[in-house]
Amino acid sequence: MSTNAHGSQTAFALWIINKAGGLIYSRTYADGLATLTSNDNLILASTFHSIHAIASRISPVPRSSGIHSIEADSFKMSCLQTPTGIKFVLSTTPAHPSPDAVLKRVYETYADYLKDPFYTIEMPIRSEVFEQKMAVAVRGH
Repeated sequence: MSTNAHGSQTAFALWIINKAGGLIYSRTYADGLATLTSNDNLILASTFHSIHAIASRISPVPRSSGIHSIEADSFKMSCLQTPTGIKFVLSTTPAHPSPDAVLKRVYETYADYLKDPFYTIEMPIRSEVFEQKMAVAVRGH
């Protein structure tokens, strides 16, 4: 693996994708990355959702949960799919020691946010409080 200037524990970005494939939350956490437009993020998240669904259908293992991770030389994408079909996709450095633990914290933070009576489930999330809590969940502090 190549050495990355961002360090071994860098989380680059997070997507939360609803069960229909719609992007309900997107955030970039690393400085110096190519900036994607909101439309780019929507297209990429939808594409990931579709590939995830295809992978779960063509898997030789019965009841496969689809894609768990995709790894390249410069990044790794890890996915946690909940029983309700919500997908949490975290992009990190390949050497990140615990993307699964980060995804678990992200899921717990999202589940806690569902208690907000003003939030409609599976709709885009636009809340500064949520942004702050998600940053803590992703960065671990």
